[in-house]
Amino acid sequence: MTDEQLHHDLTGPTTAPPLILGPSLGTSLAVWEPQLPALARAHRVLRWDLPGHGGSPAALLPSDGSATVADLATLVLRLADAHQWDRFAYAGISIGGAVGLYLAAHQPDRVTSLAVVCSSAHFAEPAVWRERAKLVREEGTEAMAASRPGLWFSHDFAATPRGRALLQDLRDTDRAGYAACCDVLADYDLRDELASIAAPTLVVAGRDDPATPPPHAREIADAVLGASLLELAGAAHLAGVERPEAVTPALLAHFTRTSADSPDDASRHAAGMTVRRAVLGDTHVDRAAARTTPFTARFQDFITRYAWGEIWTGDGLDRRMRSAITLTALIAHGHDAELAMHIRAALTNGLTREEIGEVLLQSAIYCGVPAANAAFATAQRVFDEIDETDETDPASHSDTDS
Repeated sequence: MTDEQLHHDLTGPTTAPPLILGPSLGTSLAVWEPQLPALARAHRVLRWDLPGHGGSPAALLPSDGSATVADLATLVLRLADAHQWDRFAYAGISIGGAVGLYLAAHQPDRVTSLAVVCSSAHFAEPAVWRERAKLVREEGTEAMAASRPGLWFSHDFAATPRGRALLQDLRDTDRAGYAACCDVLADYDLRDELASIAAPTLVVAGRDDPATPPPHAREIADAVLGASLLELAGAAHLAGVERPEAVTPALLAHFTRTSADSPDDASRHAAGMTVRRAVLGDTHVDRAAARTTPFTARFQDFITRYAWGEIWTGDGLDRRMRSAITLTALIAHGHDAELAMHIRAALTNGLTREEIGEVLLQSAIYCGVPAANAAFATAQRVFDEIDETDETDPASHSDTDS
């Protein structure tokens, strides 16, 4: 090992509690992009690259087969020390999660809370990892690329821009660095030390994860006192990438509960996501989350926290009343796409079609007959679509919903 540091990125307020995010084998720190905007509102977030991955030199780990998880943990602690962080929260995916478990077991005074995503206390028999290390040293990481769709995420997701970018990260990974990380996993077995972990711990598993299936997560959750377990349907090994709408709120809620110094933005986001799903439906919110880009991520976080986490969660009005007010405002401003979405939401919130018609009539007096005329046309179209499909899920054609 050298005196160099892991390549890393810092995001979030400089005075916020520190949170370190560890990646999975074959990915760069970009694997955390879906969670970054939300997590960085309440934390000073440090994302790091594994040796040979992203911007980290491969020489940070020995190449003779002797690399261990303790070596990686030392590199992470070196980063924390460089930023003068005596204590920090930590979340890691796969091998990144293994580093988090090791730190929590061996440096308990430094880890304030822990989240382990699609990871394990023991991944596979050493021979499996030694064989993979040998293959990659000989043929490069391209030898692994074809098998990642279906393991990291679904084949459909692999065709998305984010899926393609992650696969390119794998192809760009230095073969020596990747192989050394395989050596780490060959030597890694923390099963006998799990019971010593005292940090508040969240364990996340993808039910469709063939690399670390749910029994691996249950083993951790059962052994770590007080650990919480979240199993996600429709998620493979990179659950946070494929199912950010479920993973991000879980991480926010966990780190909010375990950090007394955190601002309440995280809790508002978690509460807002719950209400947003209840009003607009999972289909709509999942679609909005899937279409989120780095450019739109802050806006999606803003409307979840502010519109849904503060306004819609208030107890001063019931949701029927809020829907009636929302319909009137959208009619007044001519926002037809949003109006269609909130007509469906109004039905979910308990308004009948007749009551929606009354709201539109009332709007004709105070918003204008032409506006109400357009609103009636929009409502009729929504009702016709519902009748044709027998579907009352409040979906939308709008990418930037509120």
